[in-house]
Amino acid sequence: MRILVVASFVALAPFTVAAQAADVTVRVDTGALEGAEHDGVLAFKGIPFAAPPVGNLRWRAPAPPTSWTGVRQAKSFGNDCQQLPFAGDAAPLGGPLGEDCLYLNVWAPADASPGVKYPVMFWIYGGGFVNGGTSPGVYDGSAFARSGVILVSANYRIGRLGFFAHPALTAEAGDGPTGNFGFMDQLAALNWVQRNIAAFGGDPANVTIFGESAGGRSVHMLQSLNTGRGLFSRAIMMSGAGRPGSVMSMTDRKTAEEKGVAYARSVGITDTGPAGLAALRALPASTLGDASMASLLKSGDQLMINPHIDGRFVTDEPERLLTAGHGSPRIPVMVGATGMDGFPLDRDPERALAGFGPRADEARRLYASPNDLIMVWKIAGDRGFIEPARYVVRAAAARNATSFGYRFSYIAQSQQATALGAMHASEIPFVFRTINVRFPGQVTPADEAASQAIHDYFVSFARSGVPTAKGGPDWRPYDPVADKILDFTLHGPRFIDDPYRARLDLVESTGP
Repeated sequence: MRILVVASFVALAPFTVAAQAADVTVRVDTGALEGAEHDGVLAFKGIPFAAPPVGNLRWRAPAPPTSWTGVRQAKSFGNDCQQLPFAGDAAPLGGPLGEDCLYLNVWAPADASPGVKYPVMFWIYGGGFVNGGTSPGVYDGSAFARSGVILVSANYRIGRLGFFAHPALTAEAGDGPTGNFGFMDQLAALNWVQRNIAAFGGDPANVTIFGESAGGRSVHMLQSLNTGRGLFSRAIMMSGAGRPGSVMSMTDRKTAEEKGVAYARSVGITDTGPAGLAALRALPASTLGDASMASLLKSGDQLMINPHIDGRFVTDEPERLLTAGHGSPRIPVMVGATGMDGFPLDRDPERALAGFGPRADEARRLYASPNDLIMVWKIAGDRGFIEPARYVVRAAAARNATSFGYRFSYIAQSQQATALGAMHASEIPFVFRTINVRFPGQVTPADEAASQAIHDYFVSFARSGVPTAKGGPDWRPYDPVADKILDFTLHGPRFIDDPYRARLDLVESTGP
């Protein structure tokens, strides 16, 4: 029986082998955990990093987790946060749902030696701040561990349980943080990493945060917060970078509170003081957790609040804060999007072109496509994700932060006959090396090569801040004048002039 006994999180040698077995024990600051070793990877799942945010802890900053005695099983995921899963999700949840959901997972190399410190990558899932969790198979961190990186993924509250404003909440918080509870959860998980990751062989001084869509937006937000300083040293924003005024922009506290009052009224709660807040906290989690991607299109009383400028915890748009020197403005960043990113909510081509004002004819020429759907999709993707990504990587370069711009244009070979392009979130299984989960029985050698390349670039960036891949082109820091990006194309990665430059210049000049 092989049992890998791991010393506590204090500065002790992280791993000592006692016998032969698949069970692994690690001691963190709240107690001992039993995970499992398989195929060279240690996996610990369902680790509480905060107290369950239920009852009177609903809509409060995450509280510290409770310690336990004995050995806690850490072989299965904890609850994903309350939501309504949707059909066709490219990252379907693999576990139960619940309001008690503040758990994280760790994948680490099993062959650690005393004194080894592995780089850490901290994954933040997307889902429009209304969906998502850490249990999907495409988010499995085993490939990162086999590449010599510790992968941590953490749940954060979403929907109305994660982002909610109400006058009674504001009054209750006083000068403290409120409203953006999902971001607070992410910071609590990163603080857990600082306290405990050495127990798994990780280096708390070498943490890279990365995320896609809402996760990428979260990375951008965390980078801009003073409360995030020192918790990470690099950042990767995948289809989540934003500029003020873009689709990712946040509303103000007053507007968010008005939405919260309207929602409360829709469920029969009209009091806006402590009694009303108590009634809201008494609602079943399933009532409040009705978030789904479809809910993003709701209007009226059911409109989601999502991240907002609460004035205390989040005081402005991320890029404005970074420009002013807040947060971590000079850490190395990697920023990009997919080739056919975004989702057109309005599929009328003339209305899409009208958004370019007097330059509509120029837009018609630049966005000329085989059909109207492709045209409006390109416009929506450029406005919502691709041009904002360029804006953010340019802003980072202007702050003298080492920055790297990319685009993921590769399409899995089994999808090339039907896909419009490299769609939103399509890069995730390639980065995680989980394409067999996403496309079971359909993966080709070309797919494997594309996955290996982008995975290696991400891992090397996390390791040293310099993205490289065996046999791949030299990826140089972004230069706004040259405007070159690394494009993961159907023919392999290419460091090239941005082929969308004319389109993105037009979007930039005509407003987001």
